[in-house]
Amino acid sequence: MQLKKPKFWDYKEPNFISNLLFPISKLFEVISNLRKSDTTKLSNIKTICVGNIYLGGTGKTSIAIELKKLLDNYNVKSCFIKKEYSNQLDEQKLLQKFGKTFINKSRLESLKRANSENFKIAIFDDGLQDKSISYDLTFVCFNKKNFIGNGRIIPSGPLRESLNSLKKYQNIFLNGNDEDTKKLEELLNQNYSNLKIYESKYNPIDLNTLNLNDQYVVFSGIGNHYTFIDMLKKNKIKIIKDFEFPDHYNYNQIEVENIIKFASKNNSKILTTEKDYFRLTKEQRLKIYSIKIDLKINQIDKLKDQLMEFI
Repeated sequence: MQLKKPKFWDYKEPNFISNLLFPISKLFEVISNLRKSDTTKLSNIKTICVGNIYLGGTGKTSIAIELKKLLDNYNVKSCFIKKEYSNQLDEQKLLQKFGKTFINKSRLESLKRANSENFKIAIFDDGLQDKSISYDLTFVCFNKKNFIGNGRIIPSGPLRESLNSLKKYQNIFLNGNDEDTKKLEELLNQNYSNLKIYESKYNPIDLNTLNLNDQYVVFSGIGNHYTFIDMLKKNKIKIIKDFEFPDHYNYNQIEVENIIKFASKNNSKILTTEKDYFRLTKEQRLKIYSIKIDLKINQIDKLKDQLMEFI
């Protein structure tokens, strides 16, 4: 059974339920900090890890892809590394569209394989909390709208590790739509001077495939459904109804058929994300539109300079 993240995770302040779960969060944090592992660094291959401390919906896969595009422009032989999860085939397929992707239950084994095939740089989609690898360059992704939610570690909040963990990382990406990030950047600059801050905006790249005069029923099973909805509305997509499912959700036949029937009854077309589209059957895809999204990075020249120094 796949569950949506609790709404109280994104409240500005912890509520009663969060306070009840707080002792478990502290225990989780203590155990995590005590857990030791030998970190490995291979001499012939450099590593970039794009991850998060907020659980899901922060745009890390999109950032990993943008970094790969930049490295391709520099003719650097790079690859992706993604830990094998049975419910994340969508992200694996998306990465594979842009380059060689090593998938294994052990990220370290994937890194060794990439090294044996003479890749110069490995880009990890997720893995900041994996203590088996010493990364050369790290990017922590946040969603502009939610940032750290109520600021607590799971299960009383959405964080995989405390905000203070940012002191051990090098870069931050604030991803989203047109949200004002001035206060966030001031907070980060005041407390984490070690970080370079980047900002990006989600950009639909195939709107021309849609008729803006039509109305749409929208569904998604991604980490941040309402960021997707906000982006569509800002681009004048007429949404009569949206359906939210848990992240990486595996749709069953009945659920998809119900959406199709609802859209038909309301003389509407159906729209979803590219990730969700990968999780549909061939027959279902004939009745559903998908939209491709990339990220427009505001400080692209600064990022290019950083990558040039890195390689």
